[in-house]
Amino acid sequence: METMRDGVSATGRHRPGAGTAAPARGTAVRRAAAAVLLALWALFAAGAAPASADDQLVKVFVVQDTAAAGGAPATLASVAASTLGDPARAGEIFDLNRGQAQTDGSALTSPDEQLHPGWILRLPQDASGPDVQLARDNAAQNASAPPAADSATTGTGTGGGTAFTIPLPAAIAVLGAVLLALVTAGIVGRRHVRAAWAALGRAVRRLGDPVARRRRLALRRTVGRRFAADAGSVRRAYAAAAELSGPGAAPERPVHALRVDSTGVTAWLTPGDAPGAPWTALDGPEGTRWRTTAGTGTSRVPDDRACLVRVGVEADGEPVFYDLSRLDGVLSVTGDRDVARDVVNGLLEEVARSRPGTPVTVLRGPEDTSQLTLPAGLRQVVRIEAGAAAPASPAPGEHTTVRGAAARRPVLGLVVIAGTPTGSEAAELAELCGPGGAGWTGLVCGDVGGAHWRWTADADGGVDIPVLGLRLTVPA
Repeated sequence: METMRDGVSATGRHRPGAGTAAPARGTAVRRAAAAVLLALWALFAAGAAPASADDQLVKVFVVQDTAAAGGAPATLASVAASTLGDPARAGEIFDLNRGQAQTDGSALTSPDEQLHPGWILRLPQDASGPDVQLARDNAAQNASAPPAADSATTGTGTGGGTAFTIPLPAAIAVLGAVLLALVTAGIVGRRHVRAAWAALGRAVRRLGDPVARRRRLALRRTVGRRFAADAGSVRRAYAAAAELSGPGAAPERPVHALRVDSTGVTAWLTPGDAPGAPWTALDGPEGTRWRTTAGTGTSRVPDDRACLVRVGVEADGEPVFYDLSRLDGVLSVTGDRDVARDVVNGLLEEVARSRPGTPVTVLRGPEDTSQLTLPAGLRQVVRIEAGAAAPASPAPGEHTTVRGAAARRPVLGLVVIAGTPTGSEAAELAELCGPGGAGWTGLVCGDVGGAHWRWTADADGGVDIPVLGLRLTVPA
């Protein structure tokens, strides 16, 4: 015998009735729709039904104009004579209609008052004759019927017009049924509503994405042109680095990044470093960010160990420099592949401006390297030159960045890989850039083991530097 579990037999076949959640939702929706239709049907049926016993018909006389009445004006006595057979019963008609508002806004106030064409006079129930018409006794009208053409039957004296009305209980019942149906449909279909709303949001975002991408690309190209023309910020960044950790500073104070703007310089230092005046702490004495608004002297001898490169700009458009000598080996840029290549291309452009002639070797990698174009200021080499001895091992405690990750290593040369390296390329990268290697600095557009620094690029043209807590827009 097959065993059953969650609507699926042991053989893997669905048994009848399995997976009933969706049919149950469909049944509930159909029931809600049926309730609405029944309520609407009841509404129209109640309004269109003929008058019931509760809606009593009364007999009325419609006053005609003089020409239609044969030239003699109608009076209460003549109406009583033609409908009751006795003109002396005019008083009964007066009592039934005294003070009742007529269609022209006037009312009958005296037995001898002239009757106006179009007035509707209520008659005693024993009235008969060709001039007697039937009308529905509407409480709101106090026995006044609608106009003769719409509400009363003429000629025979036996017919009656019908008015489309909606009884209050029926209206309340219909309203309750509609509300109940809407609540039921909302409960059952809330997931579908959320899904439809999410799909609409995605469609709107897709429509706006091309425009937003073009706008971001234009901004990034503007940043690239600005970097190529702005040498002043480079000089100010090197002067600030020299002031904080250049020759003469004892002990050396690592400067990991710098932001240069029109009003001053912000520096990212190792936690606990306190440079003193004119620098002030932005995150407290044990924080990592320090700022000065005093001008940094550009005549100071720059720190030749530093290799400052502008990675990108912050949200306000101000550039941020990073010291490549703090990489201690390899930088891995992951995330969006195209933007990751833009990050590495931008770093190469910066090195070509500040350190022309720097040797660069390109490992092809598993991906096309056509987008990695070496700037003219760099010197491309096919094989690593002999004599590039490995730097001395750092002393204990020297492996520290803003959060404590790596030590300083002068940039002797660059090894560039487009894409995640293969096994042999990873081994070659470790031989060139790893501990005890030739002392080169690796820039990899992809994920690689052993990287001290990992940045993440996104499709919007930004790059996250987690250790520094920065997100920068990179040039294109």
